[in-house]
Amino acid sequence: MVELVHTLADHVDDVNSCTFSDSLLATCSLDKTIRVYSLNDFSEAPFSPLRGHTYGVHCCCFAPHSPILASCSTDGKTILWSMDNGQVRASFQQPTSSPVRVCKFSPNSLYLASGAADGSVVLWNVPLLKIHRSSSVKDGSLVACTFSPDSKLLVTGSSCGDLTVWDENLRCLHSEKAHDLGVACCDFAAQPIAGAERGMEHFQLASCGQDNEIRLWLISYSGAKGLEMRCTDTLSVHSAPVLACAFSNNGEILVSGSVDKSVIIYKVKSQCIVHILTHHTRYVTACSLAPTYPLLAIGSMDKTVSIWKLRQENDTPVIRRQSKTETHIENWSEDDIKNWLSEEGLSEVEHVFTSNNIDGKELLNLTKESLLHDLKIESLGVRNKILRKIEEIKSKMKSTLTDIPDEFLCPITCEIMKDPVISSDGYSYERSAIENWISTKRTSPMTNLPLENLLLTPNRTLKMALNRWLESQSTTLL
Repeated sequence: MVELVHTLADHVDDVNSCTFSDSLLATCSLDKTIRVYSLNDFSEAPFSPLRGHTYGVHCCCFAPHSPILASCSTDGKTILWSMDNGQVRASFQQPTSSPVRVCKFSPNSLYLASGAADGSVVLWNVPLLKIHRSSSVKDGSLVACTFSPDSKLLVTGSSCGDLTVWDENLRCLHSEKAHDLGVACCDFAAQPIAGAERGMEHFQLASCGQDNEIRLWLISYSGAKGLEMRCTDTLSVHSAPVLACAFSNNGEILVSGSVDKSVIIYKVKSQCIVHILTHHTRYVTACSLAPTYPLLAIGSMDKTVSIWKLRQENDTPVIRRQSKTETHIENWSEDDIKNWLSEEGLSEVEHVFTSNNIDGKELLNLTKESLLHDLKIESLGVRNKILRKIEEIKSKMKSTLTDIPDEFLCPITCEIMKDPVISSDGYSYERSAIENWISTKRTSPMTNLPLENLLLTPNRTLKMALNRWLESQSTTLL
């Protein structure tokens, strides 16, 4: 699913944010700089690094429709940079001079939002380079913000745990507690949800926070009916606060990064974990998916940014439909065995198998000796035919194992998991298998590195996805 293609190690302090345009990657750090790279070969732009902030840079983002990069800092400034030459286009001072923690362009590039430590939020008019509106939340610092795909809604997240929805004139439309201990990040899926009724728009929002959780929200809005916001799912897969989350451009993939140093990639519709990355040695603070390239950027407090190539959707292995004789043989009943014998032209021995109560498990263990001595099948030709058919079944069972999604197989047993848990190395295992492993070892089965702790967290999201997959397989066998 993923392949590490490059590591950027130019920053000398924590990386706080990373963001893609169609052709560039920008990163920013507590070292007060912003660095810009070409996506062609990850070479640094001639004008990089950008130096204009006097304190650490917390966030950076590209304007969708113009070659402009915005950055914000503890110095209370939000700076617009030209991506043609790296020059400062404008410098906006937060009206309260409070440290600016987050900034985000609207999809139409008309507005730039900046959120500060004192809870103030400002909408800047980008073409006019002046303030449009300002407001503030009731409690906490603003640490996250994102615009809806139509640019009409702005959602902000605060350190006290609230998500607040604003219109384009910064009128508060809705506010509610979303995460205990504080929101860390939020992101709208870039495409509206299809099938909306006339005059009503539906959007999907992801948020994450200090409560170790990721939440998916459905926001429905119309000028006449107002706004409704409800949580549709909660993903509890990280073992520590989740600091970053981001949708892919098509909304099908969601990525999250955490204090547990891992990055988890999900399929949104199925909530299936596609991959868990444990590359970084300190907290993962940022993650971003490129709009036009199959690339994922991950920023960390280890001062590096890793770039990963994602397998495109049309390269994803497809689970093919299976016939009844291809899988779940060990679960066959005696009647199933009888039907199979009939299908294979072995009706003459049906009564023998029935009288000896042969089921699926016993069928797979039959040998030439047991056929002759236990089942008393005298004909050598019939015995050989039965053994050939059994070998065909075993061969098909092995081939169908490659059709099982890798994330459903325990790395230790290579069998489908029944009770998946996440270890401190970021990988999921069958509970009994990893418990047996750590009873004698204190290292990761996957990396061979020492485990930070022996805590095992139930992977409920993976278990739900696994159960859905197993149900679908059962359906195809009927």
